[in-house]
Order: sequence, then structure tokens, then C-alpha cells
Amino acid sequence: MSGPRPDSSTGSRRAQDPAVGAPGPGSGAGRGGSLGRGLGSTARFTGRGVRGAARATGRAGRWTVGQARRAARAEGAGDSGLSRLIEMHAFNTAGDAAVAISLAGTLFFQVPTGEARGQVALFLGLTMLPFAIVAPLIGPFLDRFSHGRRWAIGATMAIRGFLCWVLATAVVDQSIWLFPAALGVLVASKAYGVTRAAAVPRLTPRSLTLVKANARISLAGIIGAAVSAPIAALASTVGPEWSLRYAFALFVVATVLAILLPAKVDSSVGEVRLALPSGPSAASAASAASSSGAPAVSPRMPPAVAFALRANAGPRWLSGFLVMFMAFLLRENPINGWDPKVLLAIVVGAAGAGNTAGIAIGSLMRRVDPAVTVVLVLVADAVMVLLAALFYGVVTVALLGLTAGLAQALAKLSLDATIQRDVPERVQSSAFARSDTTLQLAWVIGGFLGIALPLIPRLGLGVASAVLVAWTVYVLATRPAVVRAAG
Repeated sequence: MSGPRPDSSTGSRRAQDPAVGAPGPGSGAGRGGSLGRGLGSTARFTGRGVRGAARATGRAGRWTVGQARRAARAEGAGDSGLSRLIEMHAFNTAGDAAVAISLAGTLFFQVPTGEARGQVALFLGLTMLPFAIVAPLIGPFLDRFSHGRRWAIGATMAIRGFLCWVLATAVVDQSIWLFPAALGVLVASKAYGVTRAAAVPRLTPRSLTLVKANARISLAGIIGAAVSAPIAALASTVGPEWSLRYAFALFVVATVLAILLPAKVDSSVGEVRLALPSGPSAASAASAASSSGAPAVSPRMPPAVAFALRANAGPRWLSGFLVMFMAFLLRENPINGWDPKVLLAIVVGAAGAGNTAGIAIGSLMRRVDPAVTVVLVLVADAVMVLLAALFYGVVTVALLGLTAGLAQALAKLSLDATIQRDVPERVQSSAFARSDTTLQLAWVIGGFLGIALPLIPRLGLGVASAVLVAWTVYVLATRPAVVRAAG
């Protein structure tokens, strides 16, 4: 028995006509196929876009790094080894920026104000004594011992790296090591400034002045901090410990770069120690040292250098004062309901912009007498602090930060120019070590006063203005005759 046979013609038509028996446009299978093809195309397009953006970013990054390296090695800096110091300093400031961002959200904004001010004041006071002891010893120590400068610079990096790792745990556990480690990072950072200043003259090529060399190093530091700050801020959103671990990695790299500096950084051939005191006792000490075969001691610092150093102490003192006073003041008494972190960012950003502008302007001020510059910036600081005290607000505080950064940069470049001009090459390392240590002491004293004063805007800024005015009068009254004639 057989059933009806299928119509072969119908089957043939279905096989030949794709529309017959195919899923309709409204069917689920059709929609799924179209959606799959659309997603596939979108994925391929997105993949190509991401790969293109990655290639463009990579090319831009390589171009930027290449340009930065070429700039660092220009005018003989690559052959002399100065470019290595420039790269190391960029990593140093990148690490300092990461630490500052992490501590801004822990040391100042998570610890009660009264407790933080008391502990920070205590440890700042304790750091003054080591600085006072190190000041007369660090120059001779680095000159006398082999490999002193490279290993001293590397030690300041390694110490900060270790302390950053300790801080990464302390900020989470709120342990008692939080403040000691934070102040240890600060002290090591200041010690780095002294050791680096002593090394710069040994690496500066003949085609580059010392002022330009220091300006180039400072610009590299600004670039390093600018690149590192967003990365550290992103890491701190996960937790403050991650920005500190990021700083730890930066300081490890900087430690290696410090050890790989040229061997001539450690050379002390032809150098003599520089003594600040003057008079018969200093002259007799120099004669005694010379007759005994010990390294000679310069009887006195040149008057123009001593004057520039005294003038520099004012802007550096103000920097330390503002860092400590404004950090606690803006947290405790924000202006007109502004967020404390936003206010602090405005002040810090203005100070950074002023510092950058000062370095850029300093590179153009080749015919201006440094003695005039240091006096002008000291007066500008005193006037701006007074205006901020009288008209306390967001605008005046931002202008104060801008002026303080600008004045500090111009004053330091003027001091560098004076040392280069008036101090013999054989004693420039010791001169830089002594001057930097003196400026660090001024910073610590300013920071201590900023912590000790009540958190009253007009009172604190008024005291700062009075101190700067008095110091300006003293500096002008002790202005040497040779400086007056040059001015």
C-alpha cells in the first residue's frame, strides 16, 4: 500500500527559489542573524578603533619621551651625564607628587585636626636638630668619602621607597608609624635636595651654565610631577595605599638611576670646604688646615652670595609656612563653604603654576642683576601675604600661592647664578650643599610656625606678613656695599 507521493516539482521550486521556505524577515531566526552580523561588525569596528587609538597613543608617548630625552641631552648634557641626573630627578619628583597626593587624603583629611597639628609640630621640631647638625658636615662628608654623592643620593631614594611601603600599611591600619614615616619621607626629600645640589656642578657641561642646568633639572621635575599626579590620583581612588605603592616603585627606579650616575659625581679633586664664618679665627683656621695638609677651608662666603642666601630664606620660609598653615586652615575653616580639598588644590595648583612661570622667566632674565631680583621677590611675598590677610578669600589665596611659587623659583635661580659667578668652581659643591641646607632649615622653621599658630586666617597671615617685612628690612640693612654698587 502506498501513500501520496510528494510533488517533485514543488520540492524543486523550493530548492531553486531561496525565498520559498526561507525564514521571513519577521522571524526570530532572521532577527538573530541580523543582530549577530551587526554585533560582529560593531565589535570589529570597535576593535580597529581601540587598536588605532592604542597605536596613536603609543606613537605619541614614544615621541614625547624621545623629545624629552633629546632636550635633556642637548648642549652636551648627554655626554657629561647631566641627562641621567635630569631623568633621575623626574622620577624623584614623580614619587614626591604621589606621596603628597596620598598624604593629602590621610594625614590632613582623615586625622583629627588637633591631633594632626600636635604630632606634626612635634616631629617638625625634632627634624630641626638633625638639619642643624648636618649643615656643617654634609659638604666635607661628601667630599672626603669615595662614592659619597652617588650613594648618598641613592640612599635618600631608597629610604623614601622603604618608608612609602611602610606608609602603605600604616594608612590602612592607622598605626602609630603613620606620622614618623611621613616625616621621614619629608626629611629624606630635603636631604636629597642637598646631595643633588652638590652633584650638579660635576655634571654640568662647559657649554651649559649652571643656572640653565638647574633650570633644566627643575623643569624635568615639574614634568615628572605633572605626569605622575594624575596616575597617583587615580590609584588613590582605589585606596591611599596604592598611590604609596606606586611611589615606592618610582623611588626604586630612581635609586637605580642614582647608582648609575657617572663616577665623576664622586670626584672631589680640587675641592675645598666652604665656611660661613668670617674674621681672624676663620682665616687662622684656613692657614692651619693648609699647613697640616688637610683640605683647605675658604675663610668666608662671598658677600654677594651671603646676601642672596639671606634674601632666599624669606621665600623659602614662606613656602614652609603656607604648606603647613594653609593645609590645616583650609580643612578647618574653608572659605565660604568651599570643599577643603578643592581649596587646597587651588592653592597648590597656583603655587605650581607660579613655580613653573618663575623657572621659565628665569631662563630669560640674563641681563638682570640677581641681587635686584632676590629683593624684588622678597618684597612681593611680603606685600602679597599682607593683601591676603586684609582681603582673605579664594582669589587672594590663589594669588598668594602663585606669588609664593614664582618668588621661590626666581630667588633660587638668582642664588644659583650668584654662586656660579662669585664662588670658585672648586668650592661650588660645598657652597650648594651649605646654601641648600640653610634654605631647608628656613622651610622647617616656617612650617613649625604655621602649625603653631591658631587657625585664624587674618591672624596667621598677618604674622607671616610681619615676619617677612622685618626680614626684608634686615636683608636690606645688611646689604653689602659691592651688592649696592652692582644694583
